[in-house]
Amino acid sequence: MTSVAEKPSVDTAEPPPSGAVRRVSAWARRAPLLPALIFMIIVTQLPFVATLVISFMDWNAYYPDEVGFAGFDNFKRVFTDVNMRDAVWTTILLTAGVVLISLLLGLGIALLLDRKFRGRGAVRTMMIAPFLVVPVAAALIWKHALYNPEYGLFNGALTWLWGLFGADNPPQPDWISNMPLWAVIFALVWQWTPFMMLILLAGLQGRPLDVIEAARIDGANSWQIFRSMTLPHLRQYLELGALLGSIYIVQNFDAVFTITSGGLGTANLPYTIYQIFYQAHDYGRASAAAVIVVLGTIIIATFALRTVSSLFKQEAGR
Repeated sequence: MTSVAEKPSVDTAEPPPSGAVRRVSAWARRAPLLPALIFMIIVTQLPFVATLVISFMDWNAYYPDEVGFAGFDNFKRVFTDVNMRDAVWTTILLTAGVVLISLLLGLGIALLLDRKFRGRGAVRTMMIAPFLVVPVAAALIWKHALYNPEYGLFNGALTWLWGLFGADNPPQPDWISNMPLWAVIFALVWQWTPFMMLILLAGLQGRPLDVIEAARIDGANSWQIFRSMTLPHLRQYLELGALLGSIYIVQNFDAVFTITSGGLGTANLPYTIYQIFYQAHDYGRASAAAVIVVLGTIIIATFALRTVSSLFKQEAGR
């Protein structure tokens, strides 16, 4: 009986790639993104670096021969300037008012749009429309079409109501002069409520419906379900909306410039920086104030990113 010698098996598996090959492969995947990254650095980071450098300089266009290094004097002037402190307080009031009112209105509208009814898609589209309007155009609409004391819609509605009840001499208030800060707040609330509504509506559609249905079967009413189940589920979405809204509203310039031109106590930080830079031509102090605003925005954005990350982790864990 003859035995046939078996051929030794040959391992045909390819060896793992070396470190150099892996690095080349990684760069090949990242190379298409490099032009966009370089463009973003040129557009965003280089101007910020230039602003940071100018913030440490004593540079006023009215005194071109006195340009020099100022150290932290510009930052001290920003924190000790009475107008700047008033602008900080105005910015806080404006941001808090817009964010809180927009969140409450957005939550109410999101709860309504979460229900099934005929034409829900069309209603959602119309509710989103204010957020898509150009900010300057929205501010002009509120200033002229709504607030104007002679031909504005608000005073026209007051005239119609007084005539409906047979009363004479309807009030025709000058809305911007009587309540300047609230005039800006209402215009921004109209524009930012759809943004809050979209975030909260996304949160509502992620609720565990089986648990809610079980609570209804156990006898829980709508208020109990909202207070004990819906609101805790929306907590992070409310935080996200508040943080993102704060980031954008802190930097708002269009509404203040268009509606009140910064007068009547409505000058916020961006408008005050505009005045210092383009009217006083104090480039160093304006840059210092801008750096402070950017740092504050970065702090808020950090909390927003943490909230978004926790939401993604929750969705991945489901």
